[in-house]
Amino acid sequence: MYRVLRENAQVAERRRLARHPAKACPELVATAPRQVYSWDITKLAGPVKGQYFDAYVMIDIYSRYIVGVHVHTHESGLLARELMENTFSVHGIPQVVHADRGTSMTSKTVAALLADLEITRSHSRPQVSNDNPYSEAVFKTLQYGPLFPERFGSISEAREFMDVFTAWYNHEHRHTGIGLHTPADVHFGLAASKAADRRSVLAAARAKHPHRFGTTAAPKILDLPDSAWINRPIDESDIPEATETAAA
Repeated sequence: MYRVLRENAQVAERRRLARHPAKACPELVATAPRQVYSWDITKLAGPVKGQYFDAYVMIDIYSRYIVGVHVHTHESGLLARELMENTFSVHGIPQVVHADRGTSMTSKTVAALLADLEITRSHSRPQVSNDNPYSEAVFKTLQYGPLFPERFGSISEAREFMDVFTAWYNHEHRHTGIGLHTPADVHFGLAASKAADRRSVLAAARAKHPHRFGTTAAPKILDLPDSAWINRPIDESDIPEATETAAA
């Protein structure tokens, strides 16, 4: 019977299911520091199985600078608000704050604070981890580092580790996405002078030891991007003509 029904397109869902509207894809751009902040919470394994500490981490998506880190024993909207208040008092109020759809991120406490400060609130689509790439990238760097422990003996140990990691990430880690600068150099406007110093040092080294380079072209220096995007819109001019023809 079902074979006959399928052949005649008569097999369909007969239950009354809820229809959820599609969530809008967040499209955010930052062309300078302190415009768009992204934040998330990651779990840090505690001293015994089943115990975790929550690391609240907020990052500037343009400079990749970690602007705020708090470690607590649990997750709540009040603690998230505390992170934001401390971060904004030190680094300034951004235009947009982006996060996923966790309970703390969508809490009324956080929403009220952002509304009072006239900050645009942005959220990832449900079950789409790619909508929060900058925070996820920081967590991957954190958890795949050679010094990341399997467990933390106490919350004070977890807080100390996050402080050391944040200092290294902001002031020593050279990120390919920002031209091999440190996040601190970009965040505080030092990248241009550092790039000029690089060019002068490379030019002097090339003039002194040309045989070491082996090419006639000058060494390439990665440029600092003009903007940082979360879900950059597709530019129709970049679509090849063959693709457009096939689609037609």
